[in-house]
Amino acid sequence: MTNKKNNELYEATAHIRDTCLCLHAQRAARALARRFDDVLRPYGITSGQFSLLNVLNRPDPASMGPVAKFLAMDRSTLTANLKPLERNGLVSVEVDPEDRRGRKLSLTGEGRKVLRAAMAVWRREHAALEKEIGSDTGALRAGLRAIA
Repeated sequence: MTNKKNNELYEATAHIRDTCLCLHAQRAARALARRFDDVLRPYGITSGQFSLLNVLNRPDPASMGPVAKFLAMDRSTLTANLKPLERNGLVSVEVDPEDRRGRKLSLTGEGRKVLRAAMAVWRREHAALEKEIGSDTGALRAGLRAIA
């Protein structure tokens, strides 16, 4: 490859490094996940599991399809994410009585207990994060929701 082509390629790479929304969202997502994984570790859950427990925190059991859609994951990924929560007694996965092919998901009493305890540390960490960001986090959330 010629020096001119190498320079053009480097310039394109630098442009992508500096402007790519996907790259910056991926980096931010990994950094946020690590940050919340650290504070949620004492409760035996990860940040992803905390999100899943919150989605399941509802009066009636949820079907897998809407839960997967809300979390922007396919059903097989949701199933894989449910396994450790079910194994640890935090989530119940039952056959849907109206459609035996489907599953209904709900928090167990232990799941609610863990979620309640983890929420306090999440609130503190989230407030600290918003303070660090310092800008209009509402606009940031709106932009992220528009993409999801």
